[in-house]
Amino acid sequence: MLEALPRRKIRDDVAQRIKEFIAVEKLVPGDRLPTETELAETCGVSRLSVREATKALEFLGIVESKTGVGLTVGKIDLARMTDHLGFHPALHRVDPLQLIDSRIIVEIGVVPHVARRMAADPSIHASLQTIVDRFRSARDLQKWIDLDIEFHRSLLAASGLSPLVAFGDLLQVFFQRFRDSIKKAEWKRGIESHQRIIDLLRDQNIDGAAAELQTHIESHKQRLGAVT
Repeated sequence: MLEALPRRKIRDDVAQRIKEFIAVEKLVPGDRLPTETELAETCGVSRLSVREATKALEFLGIVESKTGVGLTVGKIDLARMTDHLGFHPALHRVDPLQLIDSRIIVEIGVVPHVARRMAADPSIHASLQTIVDRFRSARDLQKWIDLDIEFHRSLLAASGLSPLVAFGDLLQVFFQRFRDSIKKAEWKRGIESHQRIIDLLRDQNIDGAAAELQTHIESHKQRLGAVT
């Protein structure tokens, strides 16, 4: 005799069906979705199960529910996802060396793109220079950390590859614990490193910028005692 699926499993299955429907129909944000009743009939489940599924998808921004409009395709809120994932205890058990290496791959990977766009648009260097200049007036660790996050996020954004910005934001959440170990004596070296990175990019020295960026990020390994 077949047993009834747990409600949680039904909800997950319905959510997956809705995501597949969006993909197959090539729907875009704002497009209408079937009603709860129609989804319930198609999936062979109760409207309650459909509502549970859509609430979970709505939290992630995959769907939206508006009075008088019904269900529509939403716009995924990557910032919200990043914010909540950053507090998930399981993710904080990720090997810190893997986090560092992941960030090296992501940021070095955008160097050629940033250099190319910087050559065409000098304002990119000017914008990054403004952040570096603000480093020099930082008087407390939290301000330094905030500026460091802003610098690396702006570096990724300068590549024009917006999906990587979202991925970088997720990695930044975990790097907070590494930055907390920064000593004030290291601030000056950090500022000088940031300056070299953007100047090498401005000069179209891609290899030099990549090497400096890797050294800069790998400094976290030294604080972890991974490099002697």
